[in-house]
Amino acid sequence: MAHPKSRVSAQRRRKRRTHHKLETPQLSTCKATNEPHVYHRAYEHEGALYYRGQVVIPAKSTETEDIAE
Repeated sequence: MAHPKSRVSAQRRRKRRTHHKLETPQLSTCKATNEPHVYHRAYEHEGALYYRGQVVIPAKSTETEDIAE
């Protein structure tokens, strides 16, 4: 079995791990809906799916759901 030739000190280990952290995602505000969202991601607003300020999937209206039932 593999094992280290010498022990890694706690200080050295912590120095190495200082870069392993999460960064807060960069947010943008949509000009069409004024909704904050993550860059390059689709987001939902009032039932519709938006991407880059344009509707990708429109919201389902309640009138069509009542007719289908």
